[in-house]
Amino acid sequence: MRRPALYSRSARPQPAPPTAGQAASAAAGVATSPPSAASSSPPSSSRWRSAAGSPRALWAAIAVLALLLVLALSLALRPGQRRITQEDINAAVLKTLTTTNLPSAAARAAENIRPSVVRVVSYVKKSSLKDTAKAKPAARVPGAPVAKDAKPEDDEIEHGVGTGVVIVDKGIILTNLHVVSGADRIKVTFSDGLEAEARITGVQAENDLAVLQASKIPDDLIAATMRSTADLQPGDQVVAVGFPFGIGPSTSAGVVSGLKRAFRSPEGKQEMSNLIQFDAAANPGNSGGPLVTMDGEVVGIVTAILNPTSARTFIGIGFAVPIENAASAAGLPPF
Repeated sequence: MRRPALYSRSARPQPAPPTAGQAASAAAGVATSPPSAASSSPPSSSRWRSAAGSPRALWAAIAVLALLLVLALSLALRPGQRRITQEDINAAVLKTLTTTNLPSAAARAAENIRPSVVRVVSYVKKSSLKDTAKAKPAARVPGAPVAKDAKPEDDEIEHGVGTGVVIVDKGIILTNLHVVSGADRIKVTFSDGLEAEARITGVQAENDLAVLQASKIPDDLIAATMRSTADLQPGDQVVAVGFPFGIGPSTSAGVVSGLKRAFRSPEGKQEMSNLIQFDAAANPGNSGGPLVTMDGEVVGIVTAILNPTSARTFIGIGFAVPIENAASAAGLPPF
């Protein structure tokens, strides 16, 4: 029995009709030749369809290819990240400077030194004053009994007001000798408002310096940072912080006017040399306060102002003892 023909999906060209001789030969061959082994296997078209699989698998492959194509196109068309240029940085800095109120250099210097600045007040007993006319009220007669409700402060008056700066966080303070000289009691007030008694532990009279030790100190006391004056030059900006006329802490800014200056006190009793001249405003009460750089580092201790009149107020020239001399008064090693 003849096997049915198998057809592929593609059309095949139709063979030409056989001649009479070819038909006879074919009939004879069919009758005499056994079927070949190749006739038992399916045609090549059938093998191709089994390898390709079902139409569903074909559509899945097409979908994956389409997704990959879309992804590649999206990556190719996405704009790249723009690099930041120096012009962008300059524009950002300029915008910050024009829209933000930054503190001045003097304000930053004052803020750095303020925790180390103290108010120094010296007191003397009324009874110890030789000039009873200066006592208010009149001086008490030595040895006379004091009223029961009287306080020790009632027998003393304010002798001097000045400024000091903490140079060691154990409560060691530098100030001017003329602020505390002859005092019966010394009181210091720290930046946080703490008040404490203080005593003189060292003196350097030739530079009008005194070293104080406070009896108690704040828990978070910060000592000032001192800087050598070796590279200090006229024109360098400086700030003076203190209590002029007891008001403060007050800040004034200026520049170094000169170096290695000499000054003689109005009474002519003492002449000091190797002083820093500056033009930051200073008045009575600034004595003993720090003269600092724009970084808030102490380069000198304010000690005097020049005024040829009897007013004793600032007219543009002040003097400070270099911090090297001041530190040696406290026994600190040189820079």
